[in-house]
Amino acid sequence: MIYLTTKISFLLNPILRMIHILLLPVLISGFFYYALRPIVDYFSDRKVIRSVAILFVYFVAAALISLLGIVIWPLLQDQVTTLMNNLPQLIEGFRNQIDQIQQNRFLSMFGSSQSDWSNRLSGYLDNGVKTAADYISQSLLAFTNFVVIAATVPIIVYYMLKEGAKLPLKLLPFIPKKYRADCKSMLSEMDNALSGYILGRVIVTSILTAMLYIGFLLIHLPYSLLLAVISFVFNLIPYIGQFLGAIPCLIVAFIVSPAKALWVAGIIVVIQNVEGNLIAPHVYGKRLDIHPLTAVLLLLIGGDILGIVGILAVIPIYMILKIFVRHLYQLFLEKKVEELVE
Repeated sequence: MIYLTTKISFLLNPILRMIHILLLPVLISGFFYYALRPIVDYFSDRKVIRSVAILFVYFVAAALISLLGIVIWPLLQDQVTTLMNNLPQLIEGFRNQIDQIQQNRFLSMFGSSQSDWSNRLSGYLDNGVKTAADYISQSLLAFTNFVVIAATVPIIVYYMLKEGAKLPLKLLPFIPKKYRADCKSMLSEMDNALSGYILGRVIVTSILTAMLYIGFLLIHLPYSLLLAVISFVFNLIPYIGQFLGAIPCLIVAFIVSPAKALWVAGIIVVIQNVEGNLIAPHVYGKRLDIHPLTAVLLLLIGGDILGIVGILAVIPIYMILKIFVRHLYQLFLEKKVEELVE
């Protein structure tokens, strides 16, 4: 069957192309659906017409986005422009810091020559900057292409918020009667898992970003807002995101001074411990039942297949498949028990 599938690729390619086009807007729509659904449900439970509640939430969201754009965007844009203009000086400052560290007699014993460490680390930084620039340009290109279909996301979200609760009722008639109760339970569990994960991730990451920004302001770290925004994007990725988000912060702080880098590292460690031990357990509870090693492997696979979209989507997809397989296995065991009883 696999071999024959390769022979009809000309029939499958249009389908795969359609899936590729729809995947990103559907994923974004699903994210906003779970983020906005509790608010819409709140108004709907208080006898507000659901379509009116959705339009009201849209209006409030648009007002908040506009307010954030007016207040935050000028500062963020200024920091981005300043960073890009000062990038050569920052790289040179990084080299100078390495040279000063190498002048320390104790640390110099671990290097073959004074220029060796400086050249290596500077080369790593140059490669990292080039890789980041290429990645940003590719992301901007993908976003530019997506702008053409981005107007469809609010429409998709609107109908998801309005008709989403009816989806199980429309699917159940296609399921044999004896399996409908199990299927309904499985769909409900999938829905709760996705809702808990997406809302939890946004809440935890937002609190973490706010604490990081306040900490960076207290120690007068340059580009505080930009680094906090970068950390927010990276921290949406579970487990490994916190380490990826810390790297730009530490590099900028190290260019200022090694002492500043130690302060930043201390702030990140303290906030990550607060998030991991106090905030995340209360937000997630036991809903995120995924081993860290499993999550890392999934993120590597998702990133290799679909890039940043795969990294963000692979954990929810895994959670859905895990629930499906568990329910399927339970049905298999129940059937075996029935056969033994008979």
